[in-house]
Amino acid sequence: MKQIKSFTVDHIKLERGVYVSRVDKVGDTCVTTFDIRMTKPNVMQVLSTGTIHAIEHLGATFLRNDDEYADRVVYFGPMGCRTGFYLILAGEYESKDIISLMIRMYEFIADFEGDIPGATKECCGNYSDMDKNGAKEQGKIYLQEVLRNVSEKNLIYP
Repeated sequence: MKQIKSFTVDHIKLERGVYVSRVDKVGDTCVTTFDIRMTKPNVMQVLSTGTIHAIEHLGATFLRNDDEYADRVVYFGPMGCRTGFYLILAGEYESKDIISLMIRMYEFIADFEGDIPGATKECCGNYSDMDKNGAKEQGKIYLQEVLRNVSEKNLIYP
């Protein structure tokens, strides 16, 4: 079997950032998959399941309600390694194209007050494993340390 593209990325050199993971053609439509890397792989502590789950609910809610991007969002969800998220958008993009969207989303997460959307027994298969405070803290860190200081090293795979 061929090795999938995401396993060919040198995770030793990979920094936190926003990367285009792949661009695919689905029928007549292009879709872009982004690697939203919140922690440095194999160096920094991974996100706890409660934190990553809360970020998933908050991020997906934000994205699917965003005036500019709501109709382009195909998927937002966590990486199995718990170092970040995948965002899939309809259309062809570069990393720099979504930095303002990511800033807005992580501001929403960092400042969120109230009940996490969809965190009920009726709406979620593991509703009790949510860490809102962890999500807010990690959102704030990512916003300050990565998104507001983004450079070429945070936008292009090594």
